[in-house]
Amino acid sequence: MTGAATTPPGRLIVLEGIDGSGKSTLATRLTTRLEAAGTPCARRREPTDGPAGRKLRRIITEGRKGIAPEEETALFIEDRRQHVAQGITPDLAAGTTVVLDRYYLSTAAYQGALGMDPAAIMAENETFAPQPDLAFILDLPVDEALARINVRGEQRTSFEKRAYLEDVRDVFLGLRRPWIRLVDATADADELLSTVIGIVGRELPGLAVKA
Repeated sequence: MTGAATTPPGRLIVLEGIDGSGKSTLATRLTTRLEAAGTPCARRREPTDGPAGRKLRRIITEGRKGIAPEEETALFIEDRRQHVAQGITPDLAAGTTVVLDRYYLSTAAYQGALGMDPAAIMAENETFAPQPDLAFILDLPVDEALARINVRGEQRTSFEKRAYLEDVRDVFLGLRRPWIRLVDATADADELLSTVIGIVGRELPGLAVKA
């Protein structure tokens, strides 16, 4: 008598980049293509809607108001610990592919631009957070990113100032992990999706995604 079949673990695909680079649109479209090909899929984002995530969203919307980078970093890590324990890890264990809009690379980049050590932030997160199978950094010049934000007609947040985003972009471009892929986010949404799907198809064999 053979044992029960085990569910293969899911895959973790992360989308990163400065504000305005198209992460949220790509996350929705990539999730749709995965699901259309029969891949069980969950679209997630950070900060989450948990207690620490809600505090972070208030900071993003209302401004830092004197909050130290160390305190802000601690909130990101607290939010992520809960997300990993209650969302990401159970999804992956169930065989679900997670498409995640921002992860710890964003914490390293945005907090690194405030003077924190990006390498130390990455290392601390990797003590508890699953490393992605693929992480796409959507690279875009800051002026173009801000132009896109302006087209949305939204008031810029404290995270969307030009000089700050230049520093954030520089940190993103300096991050090194074997699963990071840098992609040109100046492409239109269709071309960007096609590029990402092509990489997913080549580098995650066995993962069904609709071209």
